[in-house]
Amino acid sequence: MEWVEVQGKTVDLAVEVAVEELGLQSREDAKIEIIQEPKSGFLGVGGKDAIVKVSRAPQKRRRRRSRGRSGRPKETAANRQDAGKKRSGQGKSQGKQSREPRQEKKVTTSDANRQEGQSNDRPEQAPIEEQAKVAAGFITGLLDAFGLEGTVETRIDDDVLYIEVEGSQTEALVGPKGSVMQSVHELTRTVVQRKTYGAPRMRIDIAGYRERRREALRIYTGKLAARVIEEKDEVMLEPMNAADRKVVHDAVADIESVRSFSEGEEPRRAVVLSYEE
Repeated sequence: MEWVEVQGKTVDLAVEVAVEELGLQSREDAKIEIIQEPKSGFLGVGGKDAIVKVSRAPQKRRRRRSRGRSGRPKETAANRQDAGKKRSGQGKSQGKQSREPRQEKKVTTSDANRQEGQSNDRPEQAPIEEQAKVAAGFITGLLDAFGLEGTVETRIDDDVLYIEVEGSQTEALVGPKGSVMQSVHELTRTVVQRKTYGAPRMRIDIAGYRERRREALRIYTGKLAARVIEEKDEVMLEPMNAADRKVVHDAVADIESVRSFSEGEEPRRAVVLSYEE
């Protein structure tokens, strides 16, 4: 992986997730490009998260040459012998230079099979049940590390891993507009991928935040739809993830004279509400 683009509540949170995703030791090992600064929204909806593009910083190499006291390259017996051969060979052959035929390395069938076998040595992906245990164990350890009391429950539905974290103190892992929860999601996915050689589709909800956000989105969508009908125009919402976009589409489906569709590419894909007679 050469670079990743991460979205987060703040630039520091986004960079932290990107550094972890790339497997770097610290920020000093990364090249950071800020694509978008964060902006606040209304009631936690319609704001803009920070977006950063992070790649590995190039490593510098230094070449050293052996030099004598005078600053010139140190002369050795082999160098003197080569220089003598060159001087003795001058004048014997001018104009034409003989070159040895270039030898090409042939790849045999056994070499190809051996290389193919090495590329297939990667362990197989663990079952989703095992991945659920790894995810639950990581989040439980995260709660313990922060000194928070809470429970972690997992369920698997249609090959999607759902993780629910409950407890009055777990609200600290949500953050403004769910930014901290998004970071927890990315870190959990990275841990599962490294330990089980793959990661399933994953949904995390902490302290019931997603249900509260869905309700806020439904109310916000209703207000925007009323404005679209009044002005007989269209409006584009801020970029959202696929789950939030679905909430908006579902809310618009129950409103007459308004239709919704999505535009743009991830992670900048947004919903558009348009008047329809």
